[in-house]
Amino acid sequence: MTATATTSSSVLITAEVMEQAAALAADLYRPLWTGSSGEQSTGETVARHLEAAADLLDETGWIRTWAVEAGHLGPVEDGASTEAMLRQLIDYIREEDDRGKPLTAVTAVDRVAGTEHGDGDTRDIAQEVLSLLVQAATGHPAARFGAWAERQHRTHAEISLMFTAGALFARTHGPKNPTVG
Repeated sequence: MTATATTSSSVLITAEVMEQAAALAADLYRPLWTGSSGEQSTGETVARHLEAAADLLDETGWIRTWAVEAGHLGPVEDGASTEAMLRQLIDYIREEDDRGKPLTAVTAVDRVAGTEHGDGDTRDIAQEVLSLLVQAATGHPAARFGAWAERQHRTHAEISLMFTAGALFARTHGPKNPTVG
């Protein structure tokens, strides 16, 4: 892979970074490509998960962090019935879970797990792949993708680049055929 960077140039993923990430993967306490189900995922399935997450961010928009708006839920009126309080809470949850709202990078990866493009295993492996790339790119052994993605200067272009790099990493270094156990 040739060097790829965004216009902000705070992210640079090179073939060397990919190889460093692969070396880090070899030292993990558990096999990278085996999920919590105990089954192995292919590099292709993880790559598709990451590409679907990138597509989701392109469709819904990207937001650096998610935060509850202070006071958005509002106080409960004195004497309000249980039914009125539950309706207020359900309306609030529906609004917060609006599928048309911008998503964080981590939320996009998580949401794909519930679609035809991914599952819980590919979600967890995709997040680990992204963290390995961040570790290799930053040189920090404990760096995690979620924290990296939430930095104040992070951009949607950088998130997209990392998802693309993660998909390439998965296709290049991931298993071609799944095995159980």
